Amino acid sequence: MAARFYDVEAKGKLRDKRRLSAFLEHLIHPYRPQLRKQTLTYLFRTDEALLEVNQQFLNHDTYTDIITFDLSAVPENLEGEIHISTERVAENANRFKTDYQTELHRVIFHGALHLAGLKDKTAADAKQMRAAEDAALQNYFQNTPA
Repeated sequence: MAARFYDVEAKGKLRDKRRLSAFLEHLIHPYRPQLRKQTLTYLFRTDEALLEVNQQFLNHDTYTDIITFDLSAVPENLEGEIHISTERVAENANRFKTDYQTELHRVIFHGALHLAGLKDKTAADAKQMRAAEDAALQNYFQNTPA
């Protein structure tokens, strides 16, 4: 799998991108074991830039922390583009009383889980998504060398 991370208008401040890329492959695999190729592109954006994407492509006039696009041409290849507002991530980290890196990884995992097939529109789906995010965070940070 190739996960790429780009600072577009904002800096993501990610650490250990290679390890994160490998982790994302393992995160998606149980949900989509038939995949032969996975390519995820993460774009770190400002609030204003992500608002423009939200307006242009989704006809939503609201700020958000993440927008995920599945650009896959065939079912056995996953190609996703994930736009993340680092400003929303920082604000949400403060609001939820966690640190920036934890909240950033939660949002990164959230986008990957959407591409893996998880939804979050209903209460039951949102609960399942949150549980999968929490498990991913615990697994990722529990196994991170100090």
